[in-house]
Amino acid sequence: MTQLALVIDLNVCVGCHACVTSCKEWNTSGWAGPLTDYNPYESSPRGTFFNRVQTFEVGTFPNAETIHFPKSCLHCEEPPCVPVCPTGASYKRPDNGVVLVDYEKCIGCKYCSWACPYGARELDEQQKVMKKCTLCIDRISDETLPERDRKPACVLACPTNARLFGDIHDPDSEVSVAIRERGGYQLMPEWGTKPANHYLPRRRTQFHIRPDELTRVDNPWRKEDITPYTGEETIDDMAWVGS
Repeated sequence: MTQLALVIDLNVCVGCHACVTSCKEWNTSGWAGPLTDYNPYESSPRGTFFNRVQTFEVGTFPNAETIHFPKSCLHCEEPPCVPVCPTGASYKRPDNGVVLVDYEKCIGCKYCSWACPYGARELDEQQKVMKKCTLCIDRISDETLPERDRKPACVLACPTNARLFGDIHDPDSEVSVAIRERGGYQLMPEWGTKPANHYLPRRRTQFHIRPDELTRVDNPWRKEDITPYTGEETIDDMAWVGS
């Protein structure tokens, strides 16, 4: 069976949020979009985003790293949100494995959001239905579009090609090759949900910086300084430069 999914390369994601904005533009309107997020920094943030990018800083200077971690519905092969739905609104398409919500059946009870260990479900407070990433099902299944355009909006918008899209059950597909050859992994596999989306790990680079390399040779403060530079001056010593 075909299983469509995203493979996200954490090594090249720059956290630009192009995936977030393109997703909002294509998938939502009215209360849920575009880019509506009410009280985002308060105790009870509201709004509907199918795709979010979380940013973390790991390590200590000078070996600290900033990691951007995009997260959306993982289109699990064993989605826990489907069996708990009392109306059958949450379902998994048998032809391509995409997990979707039938808004005609959804009553907004939030059972699916409680069952999802990834926090991928959100309530549209105006329409009173649960919403989530659809992998842009309307785009990928539209045969009137050129094949190059039959991809999720986030994939087409990513400037660094950090997001790959394809059938992970096809061993020769781009996504399967990336998972196999570059150590792709699932998010929280211990839950037994078999997430279809995978992540490609960052390739950690060790920086060996000497103390003298922390001073810029081309310090713009020094351009107006007519005295010889010895390398021992401090910023306080040079504060008058250029004034």
